[in-house]
Amino acid sequence: MTGIWGWAAAALLFVTACGQPEGDSAASAYDAAVRDTMGYVMFPDDGEVLVPCREESSADARWVIKADPQTTGSTRLAMGTQTLPGGELIPVHRHEHQDEILFIHEGRATGVFGDSSVAVGPGTTVYVPRGVWHGVENAASENVNLVWVVSPPGLEGFFRDIGVPPGTDCVPMDAEEMAEIRRQHGITQRIE
Repeated sequence: MTGIWGWAAAALLFVTACGQPEGDSAASAYDAAVRDTMGYVMFPDDGEVLVPCREESSADARWVIKADPQTTGSTRLAMGTQTLPGGELIPVHRHEHQDEILFIHEGRATGVFGDSSVAVGPGTTVYVPRGVWHGVENAASENVNLVWVVSPPGLEGFFRDIGVPPGTDCVPMDAEEMAEIRRQHGITQRIE
């Protein structure tokens, strides 16, 4: 098959594979083969949802890992979404190993990039090379929803280490434990 019909057949096979029951090993093998050759589709409610394991966090705070080496088989990038509730922030930090792109999907905040602060809102894209200080502060009452992409992957592992699936009990970490997790992931937080 060639042309539009070939693509239509491939898309149908892809969608069919994505809808297979998770426990079916033949379907899982097929899903993996399709993923490795064609990619996959994640809908808004799909992905690995994590919430911060800390006492002071809002119930709306969350990360959703959409693409990483575990889901794509690729070691080139990771991508996810983050909900930053009103009054919360992503502390100013830098990554030793990753370049990062932030895309503000909803809400308004103040972004810190290097030594500059800038107002960011829906549709704003920010590229942060490795080693550059950056953070986001949501001083408003509404949530900020953003998309993050890092290359190479690694940020998703940090979120897994400091977060838990919703509804899971956890023991919040002290400052020393958090500093060690940041160090393990090549993240330095600016102390102000």
